[in-house]
Amino acid sequence: MPKIEVDESTDSYLAFAAGIAGLTKGQVVAQLVAQVQAAVVPPIASGDGDEPVPVRIYADYAGHRTYASFVPGPGRIEIASGPLTGRSFRTPSEAAREIVKHYKPEVSPHRNGWDFFYVVATGVPLQSLRRRSA
Repeated sequence: MPKIEVDESTDSYLAFAAGIAGLTKGQVVAQLVAQVQAAVVPPIASGDGDEPVPVRIYADYAGHRTYASFVPGPGRIEIASGPLTGRSFRTPSEAAREIVKHYKPEVSPHRNGWDFFYVVATGVPLQSLRRRSA
């Protein structure tokens, strides 16, 4: 198995994060790498060239970050990471409800998806793009 070298400070941080999350240090690193990869995946290619360029977004819920793409115009959400990877939703709110249902099925899943998701590039709520997407 490959190994990586880190300084003592980084090792202490990884041990702390692993202890809190109930993971190994290697699993913490793997999750961080997966999150970065999901954030830099190129936008979904449009089939006919008429569809607007997707915007990379994310949602943090129940200790999990989910990356997705928002397609302006139709307002579709394409999930790019986590257990819902590959699923497409007609609206941000529909996608938000499914994320909530997955991680916390015991709570009401009703969410406003425009406030649930954030734009990767700016960190602002997806709501900031709402008027431009219509």
